Amino acid sequence: MKAPFFTVLIDSYNYGQYVEEAVSSVLAQDFPSEEREILVVDDGSTDDTAARLRKFGNAIRYLQKPNGGQASAFNFGFEHARGEVIALLDADDVWLPEKLGRVYEAFQQNPAAGMLYHRLYWWDGANETAADRYFNAVSGRVPDSRRALLQYPMVGTSCLVFRREALTNLVPIPDALRSQADAYLTALIIFVAPVVALTEYLGKYRLHATNLFQTEGKQTSRGQIEHRMAMRAALLGEIENWLRANGQDLRAEDLRAYLTQWKKAQEQDAFALKAPGRWKYFWHLLGFPRTYAEIMTRRHRVYSYMRAYAALVLGYHHLHLFDDSRRKGKEWMALSSEKTMVAVKAKAKAAAATKS
Repeated sequence: MKAPFFTVLIDSYNYGQYVEEAVSSVLAQDFPSEEREILVVDDGSTDDTAARLRKFGNAIRYLQKPNGGQASAFNFGFEHARGEVIALLDADDVWLPEKLGRVYEAFQQNPAAGMLYHRLYWWDGANETAADRYFNAVSGRVPDSRRALLQYPMVGTSCLVFRREALTNLVPIPDALRSQADAYLTALIIFVAPVVALTEYLGKYRLHATNLFQTEGKQTSRGQIEHRMAMRAALLGEIENWLRANGQDLRAEDLRAYLTQWKKAQEQDAFALKAPGRWKYFWHLLGFPRTYAEIMTRRHRVYSYMRAYAALVLGYHHLHLFDDSRRKGKEWMALSSEKTMVAVKAKAKAAAATKS
């Protein structure tokens, strides 16, 4: 049997209420069905996932395993994948119909690429969508440029597509990563092969209460923060282990700057659990313009330094007053500019009427 071009790998754990939509979005792709296979890896669900998926029959391959977390589910799926390219889809997300066709074209145009990623709408699960807030388009051999390393984003599972050959250098993913296995692949694939970023929106990321990083604007619970800190610590440790094992010098300035994003995120979450003193928070904030200066605008750099020094005066719990005053100032400037434009147009109109 001829191997398909795509293996679509859907990992699911107790997402029966969503998984049918995920599968249906793949079946609705504007791409030849014989050129893709759908694997659903059920990571030990105790809900009605299996029953909900029976309706799809032979259109999918349903693989069950004991619960082991995201890395375990990915590794299990990779072992059964037959496609040249593996496209990941979280069971609570969906793709737009043109996704696979567009990705196929991009891989054909970039035969050396090991990974491709694209934009995702943020989605309420019904009709409302919002723009992706964190997408940066970084293509090529990322480690060759410090600027690219600093701009390269960690993006969600459902926009990640890997050439299977490139993944052989990264799998099996350490089983300790019960979550953030996608971040492990994204973080390290750049040291294996070039990547391609597509600016199109090709899927929807569903916002709901159990998202690890985005929680529908609701306050994140202490338990969620503690869990993601534990997983991030494991992730950073495994990233560093891989880099050492593959000849990378962790003392190199550019690589240290690249790893800063996870260290800063850990500090920020730690502060949410226990408020820092003013000096500690000052040094935390000062680290951003020091590390990311070259990808900041001059205005952004100035603001970042001002914010760090404001923290010495206001402290962690009241720094929002500085941010609020800046926001109100920008709103006032925008309103003043609008009023000025209205006045100028009115004056010009009056002058024209006088001449006539």
